[in-house]
Amino acid sequence: MSHWTFLTNHAQVLLCLVHNTHCTAREVATLVGITERAVQRILADLEADGYITRQRDGRRNVYAVHAERPMRHPAQRGRAVRDLLLILGE
Repeated sequence: MSHWTFLTNHAQVLLCLVHNTHCTAREVATLVGITERAVQRILADLEADGYITRQRDGRRNVYAVHAERPMRHPAQRGRAVRDLLLILGE
């Protein structure tokens, strides 16, 4: 049986942050089904390209998702992340 999905792990991590801006990397890893280290790399990618910002709140990070940023694939040229979130009902 094939185990592919429609959304990438980057999209899954972003969706977790939309739902809960206080999620830890461990919580995201559990929800997405990937390692905590993979989540940390994805968070670094998303932050480096301006899709999220993180701010410390005590010992935790709080994330802000920047849904106005453009989607990266050429097939979605001119579409913002917000468009994907609207389609998914987020």
